[in-house]
Amino acid sequence: MSLAYDIATWACLGAGAFFVLVGGIGALRMPDLYTRLHAASVTETLGTLLIVAGLMLHSGGQLATFKLFAILVFLLFTSPISGYALANTAQASGLKPLLGPQNQKARQQ
Repeated sequence: MSLAYDIATWACLGAGAFFVLVGGIGALRMPDLYTRLHAASVTETLGTLLIVAGLMLHSGGQLATFKLFAILVFLLFTSPISGYALANTAQASGLKPLLGPQNQKARQQ
């Protein structure tokens, strides 16, 4: 049973690290704030949840598992909300998407 937990732990940690790395690269390569925000928030949320799930499997049935579960629930709610708040603030301040329909008409002229 210990080998199965170890394999599941490393699978979660590896997949989480992959998603965090892809999110970081995506945040660097995207052209404007909105696409960067989307790339970072989706992949970072999934990557972080997988990493915390791997740590929960590694810790076993101890008190640390409950604490990690509380962190997981907190991240599950706050990460998408913070992404929404950043995008809403950027839109309210007048920042337009680089590839939106209103900017494509201006580029064609």
